[in-house]
Amino acid sequence: MAGEVLADNGGFDVTRLEITGTVDHNWAGLERAHGYQSLIRTELARNPGVADQWIAGPSLLERCPDLLAVCSAGAGYDIVDVDACTAAGVIVCNNSGPGREAVAEHALGFMLTLAKKISLADRMIRREVVQDRSPLRSSELLGKTLGIVGIGQIGRRLVELCAPFAMTVLAYDPHLTDDEVAARGARMVELDELLEQSDFVHLNCPLTPETEGLIGAEQFARMKPTAYFITTARGPVHDEAALFEALTSGVIAGAGLDVFHAEPPDPTHPLLTLDNVVASPHTAGITAEATRDLALATAEQWIQIFAGKVPPRLINPGAWPAYADRFAACFGMRPEEPTR
Repeated sequence: MAGEVLADNGGFDVTRLEITGTVDHNWAGLERAHGYQSLIRTELARNPGVADQWIAGPSLLERCPDLLAVCSAGAGYDIVDVDACTAAGVIVCNNSGPGREAVAEHALGFMLTLAKKISLADRMIRREVVQDRSPLRSSELLGKTLGIVGIGQIGRRLVELCAPFAMTVLAYDPHLTDDEVAARGARMVELDELLEQSDFVHLNCPLTPETEGLIGAEQFARMKPTAYFITTARGPVHDEAALFEALTSGVIAGAGLDVFHAEPPDPTHPLLTLDNVVASPHTAGITAEATRDLALATAEQWIQIFAGKVPPRLINPGAWPAYADRFAACFGMRPEEPTR
């Protein structure tokens, strides 16, 4: 859909990089591109040679001298070497917003599935005649405490979805003020307090140098033994080995995982062997509605970029001076300047 919108609005020449295509074909498309709509890391793993550990890092930037902008497919942009792009005068944009409903609903689904032990009950009833139902005694969401780490658009929507359950909502987000968090329906607390008081901990922050390894053995130990850990963030934000230990030793009650360190995860992954884990292969944001909205938002952002406007979701404004010079050299006009 994004390619069709671009073709209909200014005659963009769109080259699709195929996961199963040859490396030479994909490099040929990249080397002549002014813009790169990024692949996801799993696609990169299946198609080596497109870049190094980044989908847009030093090796790609060196081979693509005309590249002006890189946009990630979703809110996360950890697969882009932002510093390298900034140094090269390449702007980086993400696409936050279109998937917020899908991911928030997925997180709520994890909460209900874990608390009501729906997944465990499904497994048991398929493999045996269930005579003893005591292992399936569940809990309710009503009146519980939800802790959200990173209360952006998805977190804010999750607060709204949980309103019928009269939950207390705590939030930890160092990028927001207490008043901003309160306006989103939560109370700002430090991370330790959130972990200690919450019945559900939802991890929803981007992967950055500051958040990598944010949740490890020490943090799991602070959680209630009846609490559930849920993540729709990025795998490396939490320590998988520490999570496995916490789940198997009774430190916490269960986990809902949409992300892993290595994606797609191997079916033999230790966490996938546990009955108190509910998992999905990074599909929280993949709904028909979100896919449509994401495609439209993607196309609209590229239209603005090549019209010389400031894109709505610019990540690295520090690249703008060099980017503006390179844009002018390519198209004979200077782009607008970002507002301060």
